[in-house]
Amino acid sequence: MSQTNTEVISQVQINQKASARSKLPKIILRSLRYLVLTLIAAALLLPLVWTISASLKPSSDIFSVPIKWIPSEFKWDNYSRVLSIFPMFQYSANTLIITISAIIGQVLSSVCVAYGFARFRHPLANVIFLLVLATMMIPGQVTMIPQFLMYKEFGWVNTYLPLIVPNFFAAAINIFLLRQFIMGIPKELDESAKMDGCSSFGILTRIIAPMCKPIIITIMIWTFNANWNDFMGPLIYLNDPEKFTLQLGIYSLNAGQQGITDYGMMFAATLLALIPTLLLFAVGQKYFMSGIKLGGALKG
Repeated sequence: MSQTNTEVISQVQINQKASARSKLPKIILRSLRYLVLTLIAAALLLPLVWTISASLKPSSDIFSVPIKWIPSEFKWDNYSRVLSIFPMFQYSANTLIITISAIIGQVLSSVCVAYGFARFRHPLANVIFLLVLATMMIPGQVTMIPQFLMYKEFGWVNTYLPLIVPNFFAAAINIFLLRQFIMGIPKELDESAKMDGCSSFGILTRIIAPMCKPIIITIMIWTFNANWNDFMGPLIYLNDPEKFTLQLGIYSLNAGQQGITDYGMMFAATLLALIPTLLLFAVGQKYFMSGIKLGGALKG
């Protein structure tokens, strides 16, 4: 009996050792994976760390070689001078007007167009949808000059209209994500609503749109980020300094614009301009990630 117990114990020990040996490669692989991800994250964060360091340095130390990651003298007044000399709040308000209008335009137009592609049948629906997706392959540089000439004829130069109005014509990527999501919603819900006397518009506003909340929040975050950080559009269309957006205003701190070459203050203004984007992503991160996952996973 004791010999049998000894054999059982020995077999258990052998199994445990075999299990430990089989787990060892998985542990090593997981450790290597985390190491690679950590290195990639550190490489991506390095420019941000340098910007933070530069915003606290005197201008003479910013471009020194080798790089001084820790400032020899902390210039906290770079931030106070940004708020006192640089019209930060005026430029932020101008940018916010454009950004909020763009978000409203993108959400309204994208939801309506995607709903049409997902629910209404037409012989050319797929062809038109492919044409819409094909517009994503056209570089913005190709349409930049024709758009400027067109808006100039409209008298929209030096106004916010060229930066706002195009957002009321849905972006192809937003249409694609919403269409994929809507096609994953059972059509039985639409039919039940129709039996209760609900119109197509009512189905969209009462059933489809609320269920598309993750994708809509994702679109809002994308649109906010694109318009809040937009530099090329305001540079092309805005001439009046009082109408400058935040990114264009930061650019104006360069010598030759306002005669100021204070890079410490420029980096401080850049970091302050980055705060709303970081806060928005932190708040909407859950919806952003789920929106990307659902929009790409659902089949159309």
